[in-house]
Amino acid sequence: MQGNSAVIRRALPFHYGWVVVGTGTLAIFAALGLGRFALGMLLPSMAASLPLSYDEMGYIGTGNFIGYLFAVLVSGRLAGRIGARRMIAGGLLLVGGSMLLVGRAEGYWPVLLLYVATGLGSATANVPVMGLVSHWFARRHRGKAAGFIVIGSGFAIVFTGLAIPAINAAVGAEGWRLGWTLIGVLSVAAGLTAAVLLRNHPAEMGLRPAGAEAVTAESGPSAAPLSPPRHILAQLGAIYSLFGFGYVIYATFIVTTLVKERGFSEADAGQVWAWIGLFSLFSGPGLGILSDRLGRKAALIIVFTCQAAAYLLVALPLPEPLVYLSVALYGLVAWSVPGIMAAAVGDYLGPGRAVAAFGTVTLFFGIGQICGPALAGVLAKSSGSFALSYVIAALSALMALTLATRLPRTA
Repeated sequence: MQGNSAVIRRALPFHYGWVVVGTGTLAIFAALGLGRFALGMLLPSMAASLPLSYDEMGYIGTGNFIGYLFAVLVSGRLAGRIGARRMIAGGLLLVGGSMLLVGRAEGYWPVLLLYVATGLGSATANVPVMGLVSHWFARRHRGKAAGFIVIGSGFAIVFTGLAIPAINAAVGAEGWRLGWTLIGVLSVAAGLTAAVLLRNHPAEMGLRPAGAEAVTAESGPSAAPLSPPRHILAQLGAIYSLFGFGYVIYATFIVTTLVKERGFSEADAGQVWAWIGLFSLFSGPGLGILSDRLGRKAALIIVFTCQAAAYLLVALPLPEPLVYLSVALYGLVAWSVPGIMAAAVGDYLGPGRAVAAFGTVTLFFGIGQICGPALAGVLAKSSGSFALSYVIAALSALMALTLATRLPRTA
């Protein structure tokens, strides 16, 4: 293994950490981008075919997050025992297999139970992927590296926004089944790729973290944190929970809102969804680099300001062009918070505790995600509109912004 690693190091014109980043991007493409965000694009046709009510649609989204939350509870400890690479590959295979079965489901309950399994796989892959950043990169590059990983979700949104309407147009009412089959196969392929390319630690390749200019304490698992206050994990967790609550309401129901309430065709709504994905390609690296330069706190303030505005613009009965402004604001910051959080836990607590700490704050995140779709679905069923849900999402973003202003600086 060491001989092979030396050959690979000599063959690559860049640090192997960037191979880990590229593979991590592919993992997030499948685990979150396909495993979670494809649902928003598939829901309208699924709901018509099965059929599903608004509250059942919300409960399916919540079921995914219940599975996600359960996996988060054990992922930090499991990563230490079996290694991040095995966890990530296994999680992606579970995501792919469960989605293949969703494509064959015949009613609400099978879809719900299978999508819980998808959530289990998503977290099993996502948490260790983000934790790898603190092992493979020195502090001054963590935000950028994590930012490139999280844009995998953006690529998936572009893909599903264009592919799913095309499949439905070609196949008809049951096209959503082929859509689930396609994204299931892609997720299985991502799992096999992760098994081959990922490594748990730069020491396995005879390397130090990318950006480390000398052998320092940061290179090892016991790197010293920034002496954070005791409550820092709870504070980061609360911010992450509020983010999860608001962003997932928008991601799950924006296509349904455009089709059912704004009169968009499925194809036009798919194009809007694809635009969110295109804008979001900036969100991870752009905000990650800003967080490296300005600090995690300043980057989070920017994110939540944009999100609050995006939610309000779609909640209010405003002219159609402002819907596109909402889409742009949402997309430009869409995936930035997971990357900033992954960098922040490494900054505050050191690389040795990064995977477990990211698992802890992701637990809070999962709670927010569970509450969001269920509440939005129930409110929409009773009122006939998602407007109130978007207003509540905007309030959650403003609360997160307030908490972010109280974070200690990290850079």
